Amino acid sequence: MATERLNSILSHLSPSKSGLATITQKNPDDVVITLTIRTPLAKGFKGGMKDTGLDYMVYQTLKQVVQRSNIDPQIVEDVCLGNVNNGKAAYIARAAALAAGLPNTSAASSVNRFCSSGLKAVQDVANQISCGSIDCGIAIGAESMSAGGEAVSPFHEAIMQNQESADCMQPMGQTSENVGKDFDISREQQDRFAAQSYQRAEKAQKAGWFDDEIYPFVTKVKDPKTGDEQEVTLTKDEGPRHGTTFESLQKIRPAFPAFGDKSTGGNSSQVTDGAAAVLLMKRSKAQEMNQPILAKFVGATVAGVAPRIMGIGPSLAIPKLLGKFNLNLATDVDLIEVNEAFASMAVYCTNVLGIDPSKLNVRGGAIALGHPLGATGTRQICTGLSECRRQKKKILLTSMCIGTGQGMAGLFVNEQL
Repeated sequence: MATERLNSILSHLSPSKSGLATITQKNPDDVVITLTIRTPLAKGFKGGMKDTGLDYMVYQTLKQVVQRSNIDPQIVEDVCLGNVNNGKAAYIARAAALAAGLPNTSAASSVNRFCSSGLKAVQDVANQISCGSIDCGIAIGAESMSAGGEAVSPFHEAIMQNQESADCMQPMGQTSENVGKDFDISREQQDRFAAQSYQRAEKAQKAGWFDDEIYPFVTKVKDPKTGDEQEVTLTKDEGPRHGTTFESLQKIRPAFPAFGDKSTGGNSSQVTDGAAAVLLMKRSKAQEMNQPILAKFVGATVAGVAPRIMGIGPSLAIPKLLGKFNLNLATDVDLIEVNEAFASMAVYCTNVLGIDPSKLNVRGGAIALGHPLGATGTRQICTGLSECRRQKKKILLTSMCIGTGQGMAGLFVNEQL
């Protein structure tokens, strides 16, 4: 059954007739993106945001959205925060929005779909605009992984009797090793992919390609020995390790020896703090407000996979989404951002979908940049659209795997050619 389902979904990768002309049409009711912005990504537990709370991260980012867009805050009808680890995210979203200058007539909520929470926030705001519930909203993804989260307790015994339910308890590192074992993805393949991620991120950072998507983040860092606080301004991602090579990655010990010997701290995503936001509105509203239209939101979808191999989620979500719009991955999609939760899943998805490596994660991905869980879905949009503008490319596809066995994908049309 699993093979039949995979073959059925993969058939969408080569539709008989492209729907490209349809999705690139411009209509007054289109959902469009008028601003993308993010913080630098900081190393968890030891970086520039280790002492920064989620509330301040969200507040500062929303404040930047209002200031940089120069919109009347009154037009923002809803804010949706994607976050994974903080059980008070809904409170934070509302309080931070008010402090950032949004009126009390603007609503706020939070969503949690694990690693795709940021994209889920974008989808939720876009869907509200599309169905006419609102005309303008802000989607933000944010995560303080330094603060950690509540550990998951075993489920009720009735639930644990189902093997796939029990598999939802597997640590992410274990699921990465499962993918490596089940699909024969070697340590060498994973390290070579990771080396490319670091090298691309280094090139992009040195060339200043990230500069238009990052705003300077002012915060305070506490000295662990003295307790003294010092104000710092963060301007660059802290994750990229310049000079990383395949050979240097080969020397790193396995990170999850209880489950396997292929995944390491060098070929897995980094623990990271950060936030990213996307301002969305109806095209007619953007034109009325004289806002720059960066991109059109086309759509997003989710697909389920076996929890024990959760990393392969994008291999099902991507063709499912493309099938809905009759698009061909090879000929219609210009740039692809697949979250590098682990090199094992990134290699698998690249191979199974036949992704052209030159289109994939051109500025590196989560292995080099980091993966602040709730923020990654929005961070990918910031990075992907920036790269679309740089290369003058039109169609952007983003995707990520999701814990407990899911995958999500989003589709965007760059209008800044």
